[in-house]
Amino acid sequence: MNFRTRRRDHPELNLIPMIDVLIVLLIFLVLTTTFRHESALKIKLPESGGKGAVAEKGIEVSIDAASRISVGQALLPDSSVVSLRNAIAAVSGGRRDTMIVIRADRNTPHQAVMTVLDVAAGLGFTRITFATHEAGTRP
Repeated sequence: MNFRTRRRDHPELNLIPMIDVLIVLLIFLVLTTTFRHESALKIKLPESGGKGAVAEKGIEVSIDAASRISVGQALLPDSSVVSLRNAIAAVSGGRRDTMIVIRADRNTPHQAVMTVLDVAAGLGFTRITFATHEAGTRP
């Protein structure tokens, strides 16, 4: 008979594979996370409901559904970038702190509005807003 006590093996916990798995999960989460992107152009859009803010005098640029553009009361002969740039520069009188109010028809193509925004930004205007009418009223 063998009366010797058997040596018990103490179980070991190997942490290296668990750390490897955690690092892979961390890399996966970092690569698949979407980060918040801030817009470079800050445009304050007016609210359509409730009482409107006090209207400030500015340069009014109107665009109809056929992409015809008028600056102030003058209808531009063509909707080119050059004529729009010249008209806004003439009406502004060299002041770049004037507000530009864009009045676009609801069926205006997006490209026409973007053209006005690009020209205004290219001329150095930073205060740009969009005109709307109050909800529930007729324009």
